[in-house]
Amino acid sequence: MKPSAAIAMMRQPERLWAIPAVHGLVHRLLPVADAIAARLEPGDAVVFLGNLIGDVGGDEAADVAATLDLALALRRRTLALPGARACDVAFLRGTQEEMWTKLEQLHFAQNPGQVLRWMLQRGLAGTIAAYGGAGAVSEGERAVRDGPMAIARWTTTLRRALRARPGHVEWLAAIRRAALSEDGRLLAVHHGVDTTKPLDLQGDSFWWGGSTAFEAIAEPYNGIERFVRGFDRNHPGVVDQAFTLTIDAGCGFGGPLLAALLDARGQLLDLVEG
Repeated sequence: MKPSAAIAMMRQPERLWAIPAVHGLVHRLLPVADAIAARLEPGDAVVFLGNLIGDVGGDEAADVAATLDLALALRRRTLALPGARACDVAFLRGTQEEMWTKLEQLHFAQNPGQVLRWMLQRGLAGTIAAYGGAGAVSEGERAVRDGPMAIARWTTTLRRALRARPGHVEWLAAIRRAALSEDGRLLAVHHGVDTTKPLDLQGDSFWWGGSTAFEAIAEPYNGIERFVRGFDRNHPGVVDQAFTLTIDAGCGFGGPLLAALLDARGQLLDLVEG
């Protein structure tokens, strides 16, 4: 497959660090990022598997902006390795990143109040508060009652706050739907893959899930022999099968953050816990 704006094309890594859904829990990401930084070697790549942001309402306090700052610091550390290139770090779109992007289009929605409530119930409130302050959610709820112009003013305020955090707007622009290794054999996604569709036509199958059950993939697809994901609604931990690898121990839902070290073919070498 040729490089595209939708799919991140990773230079063939010697090793790949895969970081699953963080859900804004910077205190979970910190020990993982420190451990990875201490063990980075030339030729390593890092992929964040979506849902880096958001606050899914668990008992642990989320800090979305600080989480992004830490992720960007790990990116800088990785790109400081001898011979490193920008494609050695990829950020993938999860449901939280998708909702944050859709928020900018809220004033076009037929029922913006209903759309906003739906997203708030699924973790967007923490991201809104990170950039708009404690009262930003209430301001948004008032804006959807007041109409499109009020909504546009509210979302513009949030965008300005995003731009005020160094690197955050660049992070948002750099998010890709999935990441594919240079040899085309390894695909990293947030949640799912629809093997009935071409890779570049997956759309939201990558983050909402498609018609193909991820764990049921039992043969190569489009030349891909290994599929890695960082979110499963059941949060099973590490599930390593012949063609698929799930890494989700429930960070944000009462579980730890488990990051995986993989070899060039996507086989599990080690785990780091935070």
